[in-house]
Amino acid sequence: MLPGIIPPAMTPLVTISDLFDAQSALLKFKWVSGRTGASRLLEPTTARFPGMALVGHLNFVHPNRVQVLGEAEMEYLDRLGKAQRRDAVRDLFGSKRTAAVVVANNKKAPADLKAGADRTKLALLTSALPSPVVIDHLQYYLTRALAPRLTVHGVYMEVMGMGVLITGEPGIGKSELALELLSRNHRLIADDAVELVRVGPDVLVGQCPNELSDYLEVRGLGILDVRLMFGETAVRHKKKLHLILHLEQLQKKRMGRIDRLQAQQQTRRILDVDIPMTVLYVGPGRNLAVLVETATRAYILRMWGINPVEDFIKRQQELIHKNATAPGAVAPKPRKPAIQPD
Repeated sequence: MLPGIIPPAMTPLVTISDLFDAQSALLKFKWVSGRTGASRLLEPTTARFPGMALVGHLNFVHPNRVQVLGEAEMEYLDRLGKAQRRDAVRDLFGSKRTAAVVVANNKKAPADLKAGADRTKLALLTSALPSPVVIDHLQYYLTRALAPRLTVHGVYMEVMGMGVLITGEPGIGKSELALELLSRNHRLIADDAVELVRVGPDVLVGQCPNELSDYLEVRGLGILDVRLMFGETAVRHKKKLHLILHLEQLQKKRMGRIDRLQAQQQTRRILDVDIPMTVLYVGPGRNLAVLVETATRAYILRMWGINPVEDFIKRQQELIHKNATAPGAVAPKPRKPAIQPD
């Protein structure tokens, strides 16, 4: 699919029930009320800015998706008069933005909070841990669980510690190339379907869907279990994406249009992140595994600030300048135009 049309990104659907199942053991959650709100989404699909203000301490002005009540927040509610507290609880559970309320610091949930949760079908949880710890863990979990993602066609490998996505037309030899790279002690992450997740402003992580993990399809051989064939160290589940290598057939008519110096680094924009891309041409006698390793080494050198093309051009310019200023050097005569003006 690369470098053709990229499918639209999607934001996963995570419910309160998913959050509870994933974090209940770590955060010592107890579901005390509002169980009918288990299917409520933590982030609606219509959100303009997914992931904004997901978890935080009690906020009535800009409510968080998960409102956390620590010692200070519980003391604030206790100081309110009867009517003010009733209004505050109504606003807390009546907000359309709020998806769950967590009472932290091993505090017992008051009866009016339980009643409000049941009335509005909003999950009310308690945690034995301090509220800053609860917020920190939930932010970390939700940032990754709700990160924008898409699935692309290709083979994802770890080559020399770098995440390398190999793309190209079906049948061009991506899986066969992956098999050769495995025999050269590189590692398989995903074959055919590569899930890319944006975990930071400029960071993409490529991973394999659980259903396809460890498997590689090679035409003529069928489905191969890479973990059993090559050992535990031959596979891994996820890796930061560093480089895209796109395979294309080497055609004679395109030979003259190839930029042999590769002076300008190509990039591919995925999920608003620019990823360096190199095109490798497939043809008789070309060892693609060696080319993949060399392209990865070249990328590593560029990361270190070493650019052989710039060094080559600079050396040639210095040589030209030296020859032009040498004693006895003759300046080149201007060439006459092929066609004289009238």
